[in-house]
Amino acid sequence: MSNAVTQTPDQIVDFEKSLDELEQLVARMEHGDLSLDDSLSSFERGVSLYRNCQSALEQAELRVRLLLDPADPDSAAPFQPEMP
Repeated sequence: MSNAVTQTPDQIVDFEKSLDELEQLVARMEHGDLSLDDSLSSFERGVSLYRNCQSALEQAELRVRLLLDPADPDSAAPFQPEMP
């Protein structure tokens, strides 16, 4: 497995912190007490956090695919949870 898809504990902590901060930003924006300038700044920060989280999730998905089939990671079928 290459280093490009190996997540370190620091990356996992960064993901969790980014997700937490993103949730807090959304809550503040939904509350509606921010000025236009603060709303725009929060939106910009939120987009950045979202992109960081999305990238981390993509890396985790690739890592799982490599674990399922190292020879052909693209052949791994997406996980489908069982519906009750």
